[in-house]
Amino acid sequence: MSEKIAVIGGGPAGIIAAGTIGSRGKDVVLIEKNEKIGKKLFITGKGRCNITNAAPIEELFDYINTNKNFLYSSLYSFTNENIIELLESMGLKTKIERGNRVFPQSDKSSDVIKALEKFLNKNNVKIMLSANVNNIVYNNNKFIITIGEDKFEYDKVVIATGGVSYPATGSTGDGIQFAKRMGHNIIPLKPSLVPIELDNEWIKDLQGVSLRNVQLNAYYRNKLIKEEFGEMIFTHFGISGPIVLSISNGINKHANKDLKLKIDFKPALSVEKLNDRILRDFELYSKKQLKNALNDLLLQKLIPWVIKSSLIDPEKTVNQITKEERMNLVQTIKGFPLKFKGFRPIKEAIVTSGGISTKEINPSTMESKIIPNLYFAGEVIDVDALTGGYNLQIAYSTGYLAGMSI
Repeated sequence: MSEKIAVIGGGPAGIIAAGTIGSRGKDVVLIEKNEKIGKKLFITGKGRCNITNAAPIEELFDYINTNKNFLYSSLYSFTNENIIELLESMGLKTKIERGNRVFPQSDKSSDVIKALEKFLNKNNVKIMLSANVNNIVYNNNKFIITIGEDKFEYDKVVIATGGVSYPATGSTGDGIQFAKRMGHNIIPLKPSLVPIELDNEWIKDLQGVSLRNVQLNAYYRNKLIKEEFGEMIFTHFGISGPIVLSISNGINKHANKDLKLKIDFKPALSVEKLNDRILRDFELYSKKQLKNALNDLLLQKLIPWVIKSSLIDPEKTVNQITKEERMNLVQTIKGFPLKFKGFRPIKEAIVTSGGISTKEINPSTMESKIIPNLYFAGEVIDVDALTGGYNLQIAYSTGYLAGMSI
């Protein structure tokens, strides 16, 4: 009698694991709590699905934040080129955009999911949908999986249930709890790639203001610990956007009163060059009030708050402004202060940081070092990366290695 294998979780890690197991002629079932597979994939890349990142595989490691060494075997066993080839062999055409991000040519995440479904069907994977696993018990070298009132017995199991971000997509931390009950150590869960809440008085005024080519700097105890350049947006609670999500990952260990954030609105200009630029504007608008003299330099909505932060009277005419006040203005434009309040809830994070300890998983096989024939893949493991397709690649690669190792 052939051994029975269950993969729990129909996200990218579980799909690749199940399809890989099936491709080896094994009896495998993919168990998914939602009514369809790939629900979280559906919303990635703003609904376009940022499939992976096309940078050379050795460069991918620069974008992994947690336990990158653990991922060497998996990322080299199943690379970004491998996932693109697999999807293209299932009829999906892809394209590469800015930052080496890979998307479907159609810009539809549903097309990626269709290609993955084709991969599962081709490899005779049985799929159980709307099947919420309540518990897994390991007994006499067998895994007893409880779904509702029913119990199923399997010889080998892959847990690929994701983290706790976006619980509406089914990522509610089930697999992490199953692993914990079976004796695994769990690294505390934190939000990674998450918007930031602020305590500044201007939040309502700046809501919806979008910034490009700015630099966000994070300081801990007055020492610069992280900087990100690019795009961001002010929201009803604080700040979000690509550079905010990226910086959140590097500062979640320092989230307290000693953490300070500043925006450099003009990172391309040195303090001296910005001062020269302001002097030119001041000559041009010497008889105007300061509040009306900065339109060439800053977005309209930012001006009153930059002036207030600079401690200058906005009604003052430009020709009355002292050198000291002008330098205050320069320093504020180069370091607009944000009052860090905290992160948005973990359920709003793109990725969960923390999870099953990598010390208890064999990096060459993804098998548990505690329970034989138990494997893990994807976000349940304590690994995470920056935004740009890297987290999805980790999911495929760990899923593939688990699928090949069983």
